[in-house]
Amino acid sequence: MPNLKEVKSRIKSVKSTQQITKAMKMVAASKLRKAQDSILQMRPYAKKLHGILTNVTHSSDEAVSSVYSEKRTPNKILLVAITSDKGLCGAFNTNIFKSTINLINESYQDQYQSGNLWILPIGKKSYEYFKKRKYQLIDDYWNILHELSFNKVKEAAEYVMNGFLSIEFDKVQIIYNEFKNVATQVQRVEAFLPIERNEDSHHDEMNHVDYIIEPSIEYIIEELIPQTLRIQFYKAILESNASEHGARMTAMDKATENAGELLKDLTLMYNRTRQAAITKEILEIVGGAEALASS
Repeated sequence: MPNLKEVKSRIKSVKSTQQITKAMKMVAASKLRKAQDSILQMRPYAKKLHGILTNVTHSSDEAVSSVYSEKRTPNKILLVAITSDKGLCGAFNTNIFKSTINLINESYQDQYQSGNLWILPIGKKSYEYFKKRKYQLIDDYWNILHELSFNKVKEAAEYVMNGFLSIEFDKVQIIYNEFKNVATQVQRVEAFLPIERNEDSHHDEMNHVDYIIEPSIEYIIEELIPQTLRIQFYKAILESNASEHGARMTAMDKATENAGELLKDLTLMYNRTRQAAITKEILEIVGGAEALASS
């Protein structure tokens, strides 16, 4: 059985840790509210923009093609892996690593072996993980989460778009955590380029709008598609940002609960150890008194 000093030291250490996890939970909750507001405001805009683009492309009798929808043999692959800058958020980052590795193993093993697969990490954890494992990285944009803004994300999105146009990449996919609620994040592997045309006829039938287009449908498409892609890229990062704070809040809440349970066990152990020490001292005193009386 441990001595009283050891148990008391452990109780003090656990209480200190519990205070830290409580504070981190409160900070995560504060950041989550802001991040949640951002993504909830972005979703309708992104959805409407995509809907307009779909309706415009379907409003012409002739198929409207775009350089961004050009399908090629996927010889050169770019994967955008979005994580956080910091840890202590449960399996948030680990899930992205697993999804990315699984995607490579299942779909792009040939491209990886031939050196035609690149990873664009977003977030410090993503950068460190893939760099340590010697993947080919595009490491110019991993730190954009430090002061997250549309202008910073736009630079990364345009780099990816220009890379597709210049045939540096034949296919681009984004791996990120989609925010559902505080306790739930869903891993998404989303096609970014080339653009996949929506073939859902029922959706088209229900949402078709007959637009009057000026100056021309080609011009509108040329302007809409790059803007839609930038918004799609930004939305994925906002989803991941909100998911990160939700995951950290949940992890810190669970850590605080676990610390409370551990404190109960340690307090019980302390009381038992103390009681055993007192009983031992009493027995020694009684034994000594009896020895003096018998002498």
